[in-house]
Amino acid sequence: MLNKKRLLTPGPTPLPEEVRLALAQDMIHHRKGQFKEIMQRVQGHLRELFGTTQPVLPLSCSGSGAMTAAVYNLFAPGEKVLVAEAGKFGERWVEIARSRGLECTVLSAPWGQAVKAEDVAAALDADPDIRGVLIQMSETSTGVLHPVREVAAITRTRNVLCVVDGISGVSLSPCPMDQWGVDCLVTGSQKGLMLPPGLALLALSARTWDKAEKTGTGCFYFDLCRERDNVLKNQTRFTTPVNLIVGLDVSLKMLLAGGLDAVYRKQWALTMFTRAAVKAMGLELLASDDFAWGITSVLLPEGVDGNEVLRLAAEKHGIFMAGGQDQLKGRIVRIGHMGWVDWADVAASLYALERSIVDAGGYIGARNYLEQGLAVYRAALEVTPGTPVSCPAVR
Repeated sequence: MLNKKRLLTPGPTPLPEEVRLALAQDMIHHRKGQFKEIMQRVQGHLRELFGTTQPVLPLSCSGSGAMTAAVYNLFAPGEKVLVAEAGKFGERWVEIARSRGLECTVLSAPWGQAVKAEDVAAALDADPDIRGVLIQMSETSTGVLHPVREVAAITRTRNVLCVVDGISGVSLSPCPMDQWGVDCLVTGSQKGLMLPPGLALLALSARTWDKAEKTGTGCFYFDLCRERDNVLKNQTRFTTPVNLIVGLDVSLKMLLAGGLDAVYRKQWALTMFTRAAVKAMGLELLASDDFAWGITSVLLPEGVDGNEVLRLAAEKHGIFMAGGQDQLKGRIVRIGHMGWVDWADVAASLYALERSIVDAGGYIGARNYLEQGLAVYRAALEVTPGTPVSCPAVR
């Protein structure tokens, strides 16, 4: 009873009360008029969120299912793709592509760094047979933001599709599909969209629909052309996760009520807050330059066990954060500040991080790290999202 439990993982994320109440409503039938009305509203809001005039398909699966659907519908076995790999989910693109029988050229960057757009261009120049670039918008395992806008500017002038995993990026930082020239964008329900897991969303550009129709899917369940035909009738092809669509209707209204700029302004300010406070503690950030807006990865001091830090934060402070994966296991803590998370949640997580590092045998000498972080947070709310903010004088 001492501490309120706070979920600051990079998914699943907390649910607003309005969404929880929507999820608890009586079940409705997914082929009747009431559901079709909800789907029509949801479609309009999803197109605004994705920045596209094309339909946005809800799929009954996790985000990895949408990644699989994209690969199996857009590329035929034997085709070549370029995969940007700088983390666990870049590796997942490779695994999915190879399961489809694609030839993969892997463009790697160290975990904690983003791939460079000029390296993408060079790889495409070196092999004109490449037909797609598979890339993360936000690499959830490291907290890195890849240069999707710059990569899409390269692919849109070629016979190459830009396929983007936006699972921890959509609704957290800008990625307007049509404006940037992104060909496929996918996301999941359990991160910035403030819903439980179980629903994925996928949109294709006009030229990508042409490619999908010519390719033909290798999967009965994930047939995007047939799914699109149903969505245009405010339906889904198979049984719908009705309660998640009802909850999505509410969460999208909340997100779009003040406009996307307000959403991005909040996310940028929370990111600046977290990063400034971590630096004030004397800790190192894994992604020093190209960083995501919804997750911050913190390198722990030598000799401090990340698993123990996470245990202490949960048991003593009620704060649930995430650890590293593969070679980063036990070396980093990932703080999720996405969706239904505000400055007070972030402040609580930072306090828990500092106390838990000390209790795990580390040393944090800073005493005003929260004041410094909050000063940056206030300043970041006043600038255009994406504008770097330095720490003003703390009053």
